[in-house]
Amino acid sequence: MKLESDIILKVTDLAKSVSLENDILDLLSDINLAVSAGETLAIVGASGSGKTTLLSLLAGLDVPSSGSIELKGHSLQKLDEEARSAVRAQHVGFIFQQFLLVNSLTALENVMLPAELANMANAEERAIELLKQVGLPDRINHFPSQMSGGEQQRVAIARAFITSPDILFADEPTGNLDSKTGRHITELLFDLNKENGTTLILVTHDEKLADRCHRKVVVDSGRIVDEQSAEVETLRTVNE
Repeated sequence: MKLESDIILKVTDLAKSVSLENDILDLLSDINLAVSAGETLAIVGASGSGKTTLLSLLAGLDVPSSGSIELKGHSLQKLDEEARSAVRAQHVGFIFQQFLLVNSLTALENVMLPAELANMANAEERAIELLKQVGLPDRINHFPSQMSGGEQQRVAIARAFITSPDILFADEPTGNLDSKTGRHITELLFDLNKENGTTLILVTHDEKLADRCHRKVVVDSGRIVDEQSAEVETLRTVNE
């Protein structure tokens, strides 16, 4: 049973619809979810099931048609874009499948960017430390075009953690990587997550990645149709 004081994200009766020419398309319906601080949660489902739409709503990148989203005490559905952006800057980190690094910035500058926007005093020092943690001390002054996909994703992970977010959203973080590199990124992501005590919510097609999470929810046709504990798989992975 989750204590209310432990819940960092609470979703109640969430729905999202879009208007078409002669119809209304329901993307999500009747979503209810509570996530505790420090928890790791995987959202899984087939392509087109609504999981990425759900992630966007949870992160405040989009607004629901109805229902409520409480993130660290903020009712996202009641906020305008400027206010939601402020909540994201204060509490949220992102990792995307496409990395979304700024091509004109070095690895160090990419990692520093969120910290500079948040006026962190030690942005460069923190960025260098994180790049060392993700195994890229020799890539600090390299541009994205000079790095492999796995290296770019490691930079993206360092960037996501620099502001010490309360909650981290990851959309297919290993989707563009080969299996070996994907495994390395998975280990890195969970190591940093544990070290920083960050809540992690990720969308993935990778069952092995999903099984590393404390819990996973299955989305189908815009609804949560199943919820599973991954503790057995997690323990098996740790013991292998």
